[in-house]
Amino acid sequence: MFYKYELHVHDKLCSACAHNTPEEMVDAYRRAGYSGMCFTNHFLRGNTAVDRSLPWEQKMRAYWDAYQRAVKHAEGTDFSVFFGIEHNYGDGKEVLTYGIDLDFLLAHPDIEWYSLDDYAAAVHAAGGFLSQAHPFREARYINPDVLPRPECLDAVEGFNWFNTPAQNARAVQFAKAHNLYRTSGGDVHEKNVAAIGQAGMAFPYKITSGKMLAEALFRHDGRCIVNGTIE
Repeated sequence: MFYKYELHVHDKLCSACAHNTPEEMVDAYRRAGYSGMCFTNHFLRGNTAVDRSLPWEQKMRAYWDAYQRAVKHAEGTDFSVFFGIEHNYGDGKEVLTYGIDLDFLLAHPDIEWYSLDDYAAAVHAAGGFLSQAHPFREARYINPDVLPRPECLDAVEGFNWFNTPAQNARAVQFAKAHNLYRTSGGDVHEKNVAAIGQAGMAFPYKITSGKMLAEALFRHDGRCIVNGTIE
């Protein structure tokens, strides 16, 4: 038996390109039969909905409070909600960050301006896990000449629902060439899209915390969900 978890999802409180509340996203994935999800809202250099003019603590609490709303909404169910971020480190390149929490963000003021090397070092020192989001997506805001840096990564998103098959195939090839683990994500920004139920990771046991999620990813215990099928 496998338990399914979405590892790439956004809500409108923290991601400017999202359309639904954290509660609505939880309901969508519960209906799809998932055991949990990780919110990976766009961080400050990305398409954030958080007011960048706020003091650091208030900005970080905005991310955390949106996540806490989802946690509260899932109380009394067997559905787990985890905290993460999708961090843009420049040139439109982003890393999905798992296993961190509010204390980590509060302890690293201006972390959005860290070099990728320093960002990865800080996340790893805290026990966090990094997967390159949609590594070979082609879009006007992404510099195609800036490639993923495997020395800073723990994985790449080998399947992203909104990437083309060719872009996903290139991600898989990159992972194999650099001996990197692969993750899968729906990259979902609204509650009524075909991506829900088609991506994520399946584990042979339940994941109950963000720390446990990172540890399971480090052990490579999860299997990618690709077009609704557990690989």
